[in-house]
Amino acid sequence: MLLTVLLVFFYVSGVLSALNAALTARTSQGAVAWIVALVSFPFIAVPAYWVFGRSKFEGFAEAYASNRDAIDAVVADIAANLAPESVDLGDDLPHHRAISRLAGHAFVGGNAAELLVNGDATFDSILAGIASARDYVIVQFYIVRDDELGGRLAAALEERARSGVRVYLLYDEIGSLGLPAEYCDNLRAAGAEVSAFQANRGHRNRFQLNFRNHRKIVVVDGRVGWVGGHNVGDEYVGRHAKLSPWRDTHVRLEGPVVTQLQGVAMSDWYWATRRLPALNWMPTRAAGGAIPALIIPSAPTQQLETAGLMYVLALNAAQHRIWLTAPYFVPDEAVMKALELAALRGIDVRILVPGTSDSVLVSLAARHYLARLAFSGIRFYEYRPGFLHQKVALIDDETSLIGTANFDNRSFRLNFEVTALIYDKAFATEMSTMLEQDYEHGNELDTVRLQGGRFASRLAVSLARLLAPIL
Repeated sequence: MLLTVLLVFFYVSGVLSALNAALTARTSQGAVAWIVALVSFPFIAVPAYWVFGRSKFEGFAEAYASNRDAIDAVVADIAANLAPESVDLGDDLPHHRAISRLAGHAFVGGNAAELLVNGDATFDSILAGIASARDYVIVQFYIVRDDELGGRLAAALEERARSGVRVYLLYDEIGSLGLPAEYCDNLRAAGAEVSAFQANRGHRNRFQLNFRNHRKIVVVDGRVGWVGGHNVGDEYVGRHAKLSPWRDTHVRLEGPVVTQLQGVAMSDWYWATRRLPALNWMPTRAAGGAIPALIIPSAPTQQLETAGLMYVLALNAAQHRIWLTAPYFVPDEAVMKALELAALRGIDVRILVPGTSDSVLVSLAARHYLARLAFSGIRFYEYRPGFLHQKVALIDDETSLIGTANFDNRSFRLNFEVTALIYDKAFATEMSTMLEQDYEHGNELDTVRLQGGRFASRLAVSLARLLAPIL
């Protein structure tokens, strides 16, 4: 009897899930694949579909509706305060209107930006910033570990909380899976507020486990902010037995752009806690700062696939240079075509990928895409000293992108990400110097050779590529 009930349950669930896939799958190929699997192998496919089948994060609309008036008041306050700081880049950046529409707000001026290369520089800056906080600190990371670096962060936050500074710590529960309860309890005992992101919050979202909040944001008093590739773990400061030295980049920001960054962090905090703390939404220009900048948030809650479109827009707008790093090189078709067209236009396209990977599947899948671009004229380099994790791009001589989004389908479609666009020639020169040094530490790849190899190797690459949508 029980077996019959289970059979009926799975086959009915398979049919219903197949109908849902037909209505909601992002591509026709994805819809067909799910439908065939759900009808043919429901015992395996139905649980997989419930976890991996969603292409959009559910629940944000309901969360907004439950506190509409307060949220609208904050949004209106932010817009009114930032309006005088907006800048029109005109012909200097021809696609600036498109990228502003993509970001959901305008470029703002009066900013300062400091490039932070690798973990020691990044966390020395962040911890000094936390120590200077007088009103509040917002800290958000995908990964928080209870190791030496995690202990330093906790001690800094506990000290500020005991001094009367409001402390908010948000982490992703999947990325921080090993974080012990004691770590959070000690922070709460000191007066800090701590929360996991809780992607599966809500009755309808209990299987919403395939989405990650991959953002790394720190904001102090609404005036200074940090964003980039680093998480909180000893590996990020070069203490990993196999992957060190760890190569990563962050940026320290001052000025009105920090208000935009704070808005992204508060959106996530509200989802996790349903609370809106009273924060400083009055932008302050950086002393001597004159840099136009923009924060570009991307998320599976948006109608547009912002992260992927951001890259397509930047690649198509480039006039002579595209230098970028890709820890996980698993691009979609639109980005692949944009890269090919850029190379055909004679753009100097250079892409740095890891020589040592932290994911065998991603490394194998990346070989497929590298081989496909073998004859495009793009120059690929493998970073050799350790693991390359930075997410940066330099377009021409003025536009720098630093953020959390990887060059893969997960960041393009499934993750909550954030990127800082800094439009400044002096900052871009620093980026160029940094990337030149990175390329010097890499070996230029003969991508044509990647098309060959033994049958077993080619089969492994092809099979890994099939998992590209969730890597």
